[in-house]
Amino acid sequence: MGFSVEAHYSRPEVAREVAEFAVGRWVALEGSFEGRRVFIRYFRGVPLTVRSPGDVLSLISRYRRLGARTFYATVHVYRDLSSRGSVEDLGNVAYTTPFLDVDGSLERYSAVLEVVRVIVEFLERYGISRSVYVLWSGEGAHVRVNERAFSGELLSRYHPLVVSYAVAEYVLRSLREKLDAVARSAELRVENLVDAKRVFTAPLSLHRQRDVVAVCFKPDAVTSFDPSWVDPRSYRHDPSAWRSYEPGEADTLALEALRSVDPVRVLHSRLGTERRSTRPRVATGTPPSGIGRFQVMAVLQAARYYLLYGDIERAKSFGLNRAIFYAWAKHYGRGYVPKRYRRATTVLGIEEPTEGQVPEELKEGRKLVKAAGEEVYVSPRGYFVMGDREQLPEDYDRSVAEKVEEYLPYDLVWEAALKYVSRFPKHVLEDPAEFYEKVYEPVRDRFVEVAVGELQNGEDSREVREAPRQVRPSPSGSYGLLKWSRRDLGGRGTGGQQGRQ
Repeated sequence: MGFSVEAHYSRPEVAREVAEFAVGRWVALEGSFEGRRVFIRYFRGVPLTVRSPGDVLSLISRYRRLGARTFYATVHVYRDLSSRGSVEDLGNVAYTTPFLDVDGSLERYSAVLEVVRVIVEFLERYGISRSVYVLWSGEGAHVRVNERAFSGELLSRYHPLVVSYAVAEYVLRSLREKLDAVARSAELRVENLVDAKRVFTAPLSLHRQRDVVAVCFKPDAVTSFDPSWVDPRSYRHDPSAWRSYEPGEADTLALEALRSVDPVRVLHSRLGTERRSTRPRVATGTPPSGIGRFQVMAVLQAARYYLLYGDIERAKSFGLNRAIFYAWAKHYGRGYVPKRYRRATTVLGIEEPTEGQVPEELKEGRKLVKAAGEEVYVSPRGYFVMGDREQLPEDYDRSVAEKVEEYLPYDLVWEAALKYVSRFPKHVLEDPAEFYEKVYEPVRDRFVEVAVGELQNGEDSREVREAPRQVRPSPSGSYGLLKWSRRDLGGRGTGGQQGRQ
């Protein structure tokens, strides 16, 4: 009999482990469709969560057609997960789990565990023993410190994300020479992956490709680990490993790390994007922006709409709609509108929406309106329409925000877009041709360098004749990553730090 994903998650101890680990965490489920990876993070616009063992099998069954098999959870534990805004608000984060990722393969497990041993010994020198555990993730291992190993007093002074990033970064920097020796010879990679939207594998989850299971064990079992432990039919897993912690045990290391790793510089420059790695880097000249023209257009168009009208949900719809329109206009001429949105998404490489159905009355009920100087069809629900498909806010999140997240924290890019677009007078924002030529074209291939760089440095690179419109707060209700970092880090200045570019 072949291996069954549903049978695995039907085991009570598996469903219980995944569910209990996921408490307070934003969950992601991975599968595949037509050879492409599918990453599911929302259900009907609400962040995906698991509150009970029954939810685990329910999600696997719901997304069976998408080949769902792997559970991830955020490194953050949130106070509230009731809305999209709750996961965009960094003030809603109660804890963040520090971890180092040792990326290798099951076949080279001995080399992976040698790196793990070096990291664990370093943590033990700082008195961290009860609160550390190892998770074999499928092709490598994580060394994780329980997020509750930091005292409440420490977390009242520093944001959990800052603490966790600094700890992981400090350990990596301190051990770089030792880790390099092992990593180079065994073709491993050791990284600090802690960032604002990071997810990692849940205990007893299946690997996304291999029929192996993620198991946890304490450091004293490192020398005993054997590949047979990850066989989903007869796995060996210590359920106490990730639950064990001692409050305050990691404070000494955290304070040392915070003295050595400047958290403000981290947040202003590379947090959420830079993977500090032991793998040697090769100079390749000026790095590319990493954010495609399609995503730049969508973000700028969304910011344009938001600044003019102040509706974030329709701004996302407008941004995606205009990005699709201009992408097709480039290939077929300005008068062309794709008849089938499905075909457009395939050609443009946009993820096909998996949730939300277009109302039957769409074709009859849609109407042509003028928004920001553009003539656009709007559905009865108020969302913008291309062909026979609405562009929904969740479509924008999948096709734009999540693509941006692969390079930079979306909150940072969104705030940068608002600041950049707000520098232009209203008549430019209301004129499609002027917006395209004056706002989009100058930065379409260097948006990170121009817009995000200006935001990080706190200054504009040029003056505009008319006073810019007032920038509204970010859609999460906070003031964005930059202002949050200045506020919650006790007003520490940037010290003239440079941006990513």
